Amino acid sequence: MSGAAGYRDGVGVVLLNPDGLVLAGERIGTPGAWQMPQGGMDRGESPEEAARRELLEETGVAAATVLRATEGWLCYDLPRRLRSGRFRGQRQIWFAMRHDGPDGAIDVGAVPHPEFLSSRWIAAADMLDRIVDFKREVYRQVFEAFADLTA
Repeated sequence: MSGAAGYRDGVGVVLLNPDGLVLAGERIGTPGAWQMPQGGMDRGESPEEAARRELLEETGVAAATVLRATEGWLCYDLPRRLRSGRFRGQRQIWFAMRHDGPDGAIDVGAVPHPEFLSSRWIAAADMLDRIVDFKREVYRQVFEAFADLTA
């Protein structure tokens, strides 16, 4: 699905535990690079449907309650070395979701196409220090929008 001005439409999920910590995954192929579940929208999917699918595909989590979404699209540009095809970056709607299952339900290695080496609960401020530079501003905006929910 293509978005405005060369941006791929996507979603992201801030999965929260009862302490307000967020779930972060360490990217396969990029040790030390952490991010929250995110990905593109399939044709015909609503943003919430895409967010639930991405969360399940990347973490194995099916039990989550949507708390709210960002007001609009948040965009980032990919560095030129990472661009392929027709997209210069992504525009995303982010969802804050409460994890409603046990921590044991999170298994980033047991999903069909793993994207993460490992996962952990961390504070939002720590997530900003762990995300790759080109996504940092979007993450800052996401955490500002959900500041009342995060630790």
